[in-house]
Amino acid sequence: MTDTDTTPASDSTNRTDTETVLISSLEASTGKTAIAIALARLSRESDDSDRAVGYMKPRGTRLESNVGKTLDEDPFLARELLGFEAEIHDMEPIVYSPTFIEQVIRGREEPDELRERVQEAYETLASECDRLFVEGGGNLDVGGIIDLTDADVADLLDARVLLVATYESPGDLDRITTAARTFGDRLAGVVFNNVSEAAYDELETDVVPFLDGRGISTYGILPREQTLAGVTVEELADELGATTLVGDDSDSYVERFTVGAMGAESALSHFRRTKNAAVITGGDRSEIHTAALEAPGVRCLVLTGGHRPPGAILGQATEQGLPVLSVQTDTLTTVERAEDIVQSGRTRSRQTVEEMESLLTEYADVDRILETAFAD
Repeated sequence: MTDTDTTPASDSTNRTDTETVLISSLEASTGKTAIAIALARLSRESDDSDRAVGYMKPRGTRLESNVGKTLDEDPFLARELLGFEAEIHDMEPIVYSPTFIEQVIRGREEPDELRERVQEAYETLASECDRLFVEGGGNLDVGGIIDLTDADVADLLDARVLLVATYESPGDLDRITTAARTFGDRLAGVVFNNVSEAAYDELETDVVPFLDGRGISTYGILPREQTLAGVTVEELADELGATTLVGDDSDSYVERFTVGAMGAESALSHFRRTKNAAVITGGDRSEIHTAALEAPGVRCLVLTGGHRPPGAILGQATEQGLPVLSVQTDTLTTVERAEDIVQSGRTRSRQTVEEMESLLTEYADVDRILETAFAD
C-alpha cells in the first residue's frame, strides 16, 4: 500500500493457525453476506476439497426474532449452506440491537469484555476450521461505541480484509481510498458489486487503474443482477401484508421507492427520472396515481391508509399492466417498512448464494482473492 498504515497495533495474544478474512463494506446492502458465503463455498471447492471453512459475524445487525430471541439471520444461512456445525452464539457473539446500544450507553456493557467475548468465540470457531470468513458490519462505523469497528475486528482477529463496494460516480472513490487508509496493510483488495451497465466501462477503464496506482487492488467487477438487486412486486406485497388491487406483472422487480407527497406536476417530473421504482402515496391522492401511471420507470403503486382509489385509476392500471397494492398503514410507516424489505430483505437463500458464486466465478479472480486474502 502506498498510503500510511494507520492500523493500530494488535492486542490479540492468542493466535490460531486458521486463515481469516474479514468481508467489509462501505454501506449496507452491498451483497457482502452473499459474497462471504459464496467465497467460503468456492474456497472449499478449490485446490483442497477437504478444507474446512467457517463463518462468523461478530456483530449481528440484520435482526429478526428467532424462538423468542432476537438474532441475525445470516449466521443461520451460513451454517446451513456451509455445513458448519457451530453454535450460533459463537458465530454471532454480539447482537448489535438498539437495546444493546442503549445498554452500552448506560455503562452496562464493557468494551474490553465484549472484545474478549468476540475473541473467545473466534478461537472456538477457528479450532473447527482451516479458513474463517468473517462478515463485517453494515459500514465502517458500526461498532464504534464498543471499539469494535471492522478495522478493530480485523486487528483483533489478525484478519486480512476484502472490501465490497458499489460504484455510481467518481465521488465514490473518496470513501474507498479512506477505507484503504483505515485498514492499512490489512486490506487485500476490493470487489465491486451491483455495478450498472452505465458505470461499468468507466469503472473498468479509469477507476481500476487509478486505484491500482494507489496500491489498491481490484479483484472483480460484478454487474448488476436484477434478481439480487431488488424484490418482486409479489414479494413486496407479501412482506407488506398488502391487498392486491391490480395484480398484473407481479414478477417485475422493485429496486427503490419514491414517495408521492408533492404536487402532480412535480410528481410526474420526479417519477420520470426514476427506474424500477415503487411509488408510495396515499390511496386518496388520485392526481399522484395518474402521474405514476404516466412514468415508464414505475413498476407498481403502493397506496397507503386503506383508501381505495377511483375505478378509473384501477382501470388504467389494469390496461397498462401496472400492479396496485393497498396497505392499511400510513405513508411514513409503509416507506420505512418497504425500504427495509428492499435493503435488507433481498431474498437471501441458497439460490442467492449460488447466483453470487456464478457472478464471482465469471467476473472476479477468485483464485487471486483467496491467495491474497489468506497470504501470510
